[in-house]
Parts: sequence; structure tokens; C-alpha cells
Amino acid sequence: MLATLVIGLREGLEATLIVGIIAAFLRRNRVPLGPMWTGVGVAVLLSIAVGLGLQAVEQALPQAQQEAMEALIGIVAVVFVTGMIVWMRSHARHLGRELEASASAALGRGTAWALAGMAFLAVLKEGFETSVFLLATFQASSDTGPAAVGAVVGIATAVVIGYGIYTGGVRLDLAKFFTGTGVFLVFVAAGLVLTVLRRAHEAGWVVIGQQRTVDLAWLAPNGSVRGALVTGVLGIPPDPRVVEVLGWVLYVVPVLALSLWPRRWKPSVVRVPTVRIAVASGLVVAAFALAVAVPTGHPDVPATAKVTGDASSVTARVSGSSASLRVGGSSTGSTGREARITLPASAHRRVVRAGTATARWRLTSDRAPSDAADTDQPATLTLDDLVQLFGRIPVGISPSSAPGPYRASWATRDTVTLWSADGGVVDASRVERSVLTLTGGGLPTARTSTLDRTVWAVPRATVDRTTAALAADRTHTAELALWTRWLPLALGIAAAAQVLLALRDRSRLGLPDSTVPSTTPTRGPPVTATARSTDAVR
Repeated sequence: MLATLVIGLREGLEATLIVGIIAAFLRRNRVPLGPMWTGVGVAVLLSIAVGLGLQAVEQALPQAQQEAMEALIGIVAVVFVTGMIVWMRSHARHLGRELEASASAALGRGTAWALAGMAFLAVLKEGFETSVFLLATFQASSDTGPAAVGAVVGIATAVVIGYGIYTGGVRLDLAKFFTGTGVFLVFVAAGLVLTVLRRAHEAGWVVIGQQRTVDLAWLAPNGSVRGALVTGVLGIPPDPRVVEVLGWVLYVVPVLALSLWPRRWKPSVVRVPTVRIAVASGLVVAAFALAVAVPTGHPDVPATAKVTGDASSVTARVSGSSASLRVGGSSTGSTGREARITLPASAHRRVVRAGTATARWRLTSDRAPSDAADTDQPATLTLDDLVQLFGRIPVGISPSSAPGPYRASWATRDTVTLWSADGGVVDASRVERSVLTLTGGGLPTARTSTLDRTVWAVPRATVDRTTAALAADRTHTAELALWTRWLPLALGIAAAAQVLLALRDRSRLGLPDSTVPSTTPTRGPPVTATARSTDAVR
């Protein structure tokens, strides 16, 4: 409620001040106020329509798109409130004179409708900002009822104060008022930054920097006044994430410094470009330091892995999309033989293995059916041999009518697969699939059975350890991307903006100073006549 009250009070007072200054000027120059109030009324209705329209559009969207819509509204609200704080910081002292100068120029064009348009645009700007900012604050609030009451009370108070200033019954130091409320709104807007980042994560836009930092549940217990202040007003969640804390700090520090910077320390117009270049240089140095100094690392995936089965180890050598695999020895160490398997680029694919992106090579070779003696498989099998091979008598063979022995014909498909990451072995295996065709031994027709055998493979426990290390490294790398990529990019953009502003300021230094338009009215009493001026509010 407090946040929306201050928003309504400040934004409403800005609008009523502008309307009051224009109205006082029109009365002093004996110009009817009807066109001005028409413009004000239309602007108020349009502002209300904008807020209701945005709310209706958001409610009609699916949940994920609602989160995205809330993030966009929050971004617009933060931009609006920041611009309003900066603008009022530099214009609060001279707001009356500037508006009277603009009103005099509009009245000089000979029509009161020009002033009506001026009031319409001024109120529409403030109304649109208020609608968006209040809508974003409502979305960040857990209870919209008190928030709405606060907004209504703030706007009503602003109207009363504005009318008092207009009639001369209230005197207010606008510079101090806008500075004080500006400091409060800096922290409210910083809370909106946290909400925007949280909504952007829920919409799937921001996936980095989601590690929890501190537990603030003790600071903002549910249902307490302190919790309402910290969470409801300042927008600070009980579980802020890294990217949210970083966004909060990067917003609060520069905007708060800009709001509270003493005027006597403000550099001269000539020195402003130099200051901007110095700030840009500091931002570039910080970005470079983050990009270079933040450590990065990758797990060391070994090129050699122990295997089980008819071999003791495999060693991979990866070169682009081609690879070779050296299979060493026997698991019993009796032979010590070593085989080399070449894996061509045609066998290469990018796949996911156990949740990890890997390069995979799969090479398949076939051996034609044969019952010759040159194969390493038996040419004749008995019932006992079949039970030993399959663990049972194959389907379709009756021991009583076909007791064997049987002639065996073998067709074997040999598949070697390597999964690799960073040049190391994630997983590897060699699997034989043998198609056994039996004839004779009392069989009326040929019988076919399939037999799969893993010749060798990397143990599952080793594969799990390797993929877990790679997954942890992928998460760590994504976390570091916030510091090594995105934050330096943001600092670089800010540095570029400062350089462009410095170039703009330097180009303006070569131009003659612009003069304030004359406030001498074109109609009505002379300016020396006694009249009430809204400049007295300063």
C-alpha cells in the first residue's frame, strides 16, 4: 500500500502541478479554461483505458505468456520511473518557468486549443506512466486490495495538494519533495527489477544466475508488518537469486547516486564530456577484467578407459569428425593383444548420452552365414550346447523328436560404438549379434535364433561418473556466463552509451546557448501587473 500511495502521490502531483501552472497562466491572460479541461479529461480516460487494456490482455494469455507479459510491463515501468526521477531531478526547480514559457509560445499561435493539447500530452504522459507503474506494482504485490487503496489515496492527496498550490494556500519546496520521493521510488523500482528478473526466469527468458544467495525469510516473515514492507513495498523476495541481486545492485547504485549527487559537485558543462569518457573507460576496464579474470575450467575426460569383457582398456583418439579406437589386451591379461579400429567421419553423429551432449561413432560390420571351419563358432551343436548358449532350449526344438546334434550356420553383426566428449572416452562398447541357423538332428525345417553378446564395454559406474562430471561442468559454465559474457556485455553497452553522450555534449558545446522563450504574454494584462505565479512553490 505504501509503495502505490507514494507512486500515486508523486505522479499525481506532477500532473496536477503541470495542469495548475497552465491554468494559472490561462487565468492571468484571461483565456477560457474549457479546452484545457477537455484535454485533461481525455488524457485521464486514455490512461485508465491503457491500464485496463494491459490487464485484460495479460489475463487472456496462457500462464507462461502471462509471466512474459508481466516482465515486459515491469521493464517499461522501470524505464518510466527512472526517466521520471532523472527528469524531475533536473527540472523541479524551474518547472514553473519552463511550462509558462511553453504555454506562452503556444498561446502566441493564437489558439487556446494549443494549450489544451499541451495539457493533454502532459497528463497523458504522467497517466500512462502511472498506469504502467501501478500495474507492475500490483503484479508484484501479494494483496492487490490495499495496493489499490494506496494508489487512490495517493492520487487524491496529490489532487488536493495541487489545488492548494494553485490557489496559493499551500507552499511546497518541489525540489526537496521530488528528491525525497525519488529516493524512495529508486528502491521501489529496484524491487521491480527483481520482479522482472523473476518473471523472466519463469517465462524461460533468463536461465542463468539462478543460484540462491541468502535466506531472508527471517527478515520478511509472512503476515508481518516487516514482511509487508520488505516484500510488498520494496519487492525483495525471501530467496533472492544471484542475477536478481546483481540487477538490484546495478540499478540502485547509479540511480541513487544520480538522485543524491550534490549540485555543488556537479561538473561544469565543459567538463561533462570528459567525465563521461572517464566513466566509459572505467566500464570498459571492468568488462574486460570480468571477461578475462573470471576463471573457467573443464573436466578432464580421460582418453583411456578400463573396460570389462574380452579386453582390458580402450583408448580414443579424436580428430575432427574422425576417430580411432585402440583396444588393449584381454581382461585376464593372458594374450596382451591390441586391436586398432578406425572410425570414419561417415559414422559420426552428435547425440545425447546420459543427459550429456557427445560425439558418437558407430561402426557396424557383417560376417556372412558360414558353417565352415574357419569361423570361431562351432559348426555342430548339441542340446547341451544350446542350453549353455541360451540358458534354455530354444523355442521350436523338441528334444524327443529332434535330439540333435545339429548343423550350425552363423551370421554375425559386429557393432563398435564410441561416445566421446572433449576428446575423451565417455562410453564405448563392442556388441556381437549372432544369428544361428540350425538344421539336421531331426529338425523338419531350419530353426533360427538370435544371440547377443557384449564383447567388451566401459562399466556403467564409470559412465555415470563421467557424465555427472560433464553435467556439473555444463551447469558451472552456464553460471559463469553471467560474469564472463552477459555482465561484460551490459557494461560494454553502458560504456558505448556514455561515449555517444559525450560526443553529443561536445558537439553541443560548439553551438550558441539556446535562449528561453520570452514569457511576455501576447494577450491580457502586462507582465508587470500583479498576478499569482506558481513559481512560489519552489
